[in-house]
Formats: sequence, C-alpha cells, structure tokens
Amino acid sequence: MTVTLILIGLAALLTVVRLIKGPSLFDRLVASDTLSVIGAAFIVVIAEIVQTTSYMDVALVYGIAGFLGTVTIARFFMRASK
Repeated sequence: MTVTLILIGLAALLTVVRLIKGPSLFDRLVASDTLSVIGAAFIVVIAEIVQTTSYMDVALVYGIAGFLGTVTIARFFMRASK
C-alpha cells in the first residue's frame, strides 16, 4: 500500500505540473480531469487501508462530479471558441 500511495502522489505531482504549465487551455482541462481521477484513486486506497466501504461511495461521487465538471467546462470553452 505504501508503494501505491507513493505512485499516486507522484502522478498527482506530475499532473499538477501539467495543470500549471500546460501549453493550451484544453491541456489544463485534461490535467484537471486526471487530477480528479487520481483523487478518487487515492480515496479508494485509503478505504482499503482503513477497511471500510463508506469511502467507496465518496470516491464514486467524487469521480462523477469531476467528470461532469470537466464536460461542463469543455462545452463552455467549445462554445466560447466559436
């Protein structure tokens, strides 16, 4: 589990770098979506460490909210760029 948490942290760090440095707005949008998936994965790993299933519901809702937020922002930017 320690190795998994380290790898999730490294993925989050690299994604934050892309979020800050991204050459375009859509690169930053994809990095934001990736960061929400990484956050959900972190919650799932913590749920496994603590041995509870209630965190799995939180991870599912977090993943859905992150996806819907990304789709909403992408649609806004697509309409604004026309």
